[in-house]
Amino acid sequence: MSKNKKKGGGIGSVITTLVLIAAIAVFCYAAWTLYGYYREYKAGTDEYSKLENAFTSMEDGQSDGESADGSSGAAAEMEAVTESMSEGGAAAGDGAADAASASGGVYEPEQHGETGKSGIVLKRVEDLEDPDTLEEKVEQAAAVDTEENREKKRLPLMRNPIDFAQLQEINPEIIGWIRIGALDKSYPVAQAKDNDFYLHRTFEKKDNFAGCIFLNCDNSRFFTDQNSVVYGHNMKNGSMFGTLRNFTDQATYDKNPYFWIFTPQYIYQYQIFSCSIVSKIGDPYRTRFTTKDFEQFLKKCVESSQVKARGPEPEATDRIVTLSTCTGDDSTRFIAQGVLRQIYLSR
Repeated sequence: MSKNKKKGGGIGSVITTLVLIAAIAVFCYAAWTLYGYYREYKAGTDEYSKLENAFTSMEDGQSDGESADGSSGAAAEMEAVTESMSEGGAAAGDGAADAASASGGVYEPEQHGETGKSGIVLKRVEDLEDPDTLEEKVEQAAAVDTEENREKKRLPLMRNPIDFAQLQEINPEIIGWIRIGALDKSYPVAQAKDNDFYLHRTFEKKDNFAGCIFLNCDNSRFFTDQNSVVYGHNMKNGSMFGTLRNFTDQATYDKNPYFWIFTPQYIYQYQIFSCSIVSKIGDPYRTRFTTKDFEQFLKKCVESSQVKARGPEPEATDRIVTLSTCTGDDSTRFIAQGVLRQIYLSR
């Protein structure tokens, strides 16, 4: 009798040991998997931090929207640029000429889609004459017009804080840089031939599930479409577009409802007018509309917004950017939409 009990206890001990070993193996596998996620998070974060430090000159105090007195931060930046140049800084005329030369004439209307997509034509920068003074260089560089809805407008000048020349040596598919001041987000924007490539690749095209902020492959890289769609992952550590949903908090929105997109030739200022959860397919991901459809779409965006936006509502003649990220529900996405308020000529 005692022998049977002993034998049974031995089998139970073996089973317990096997279960314990299995549990330890599962724990080790889970820990290794989590460590792998951590390594990818850290690799992605380190890569982007290094990029921002190396290729941007954005100062912490640079305004992204309106100042406390209601004046435009962009206008203040432009005044600072002009003033620094008058004091002997780098010539804006040289910067504009270099941009036109390096891009192979990207200011030409046909390369910007002069087919009525959004009713805007960005004129080519003409060869600058040899000016006698620095002020003449500034004046000539700023003499670049946009023609929107058959109305010509003079482009103001702004210092570009992004070193696109070196960035595009790393990856020529980097077409812009986005800065969201209220969320303290600052990232390069890439564009591939499809919308899958940068889902899990960084700006250096390295495999990483954090991916890269990227522009819809069907959009013009000059942001001249009626609706330009920019994608980014909703990362748990808050990187990429992980905090985009914070704009549904009215205090966050009121603090700074603007975001900026820098490109080698132009700088665009957008004001957020709508934040909402939408289906992953549908109008928010269309890039072109008829005038009537676009007007109805914009009206629906305003009505469905989870935040009360300020400023004039967008019109059918406007251009918008839709920032899109996932929600945890595979059938929906969270979007924050901004209407173009100002175009600047980059120097």
